[in-house]
Amino acid sequence: EVHLLESGGGLVQPGGSLRLSCAASGFTFGNHDMNWVRRPPGKEPEWVSGIDTRADTYYANSVKGRFTISRDNTKNTLYLQMNNLKPEDTGVYICAGRRHIGALVAGRDQTEYDYWGQGTQVTVSS
Repeated sequence: EVHLLESGGGLVQPGGSLRLSCAASGFTFGNHDMNWVRRPPGKEPEWVSGIDTRADTYYANSVKGRFTISRDNTKNTLYLQMNNLKPEDTGVYICAGRRHIGALVAGRDQTEYDYWGQGTQVTVSS
């Protein structure tokens, strides 16, 4: 059975930092491109960042320079280091995986992925 378990969310003040983790099990983690998608309150989901099987990284313009995605294939874990957080970063952050077949797909919908987590809440507020 496949599991993607996100953790590390919480309440943080603007300018603060959080590190999200996504523990994967039940599939060959190293063969999958991994992504973070967020769902802001009352808005459509948006793709945040992705890392392919070669560890090449990709970012949405809104988070570039502030967020860093990484993966540890020995631990089957995906990470997202978020610095200089802003109120507009608030949302549920979801870990999503897609088997690598070519260019990374920066999708924002569950149907675009093979695996999709439950998410962890991030709230940026003073």
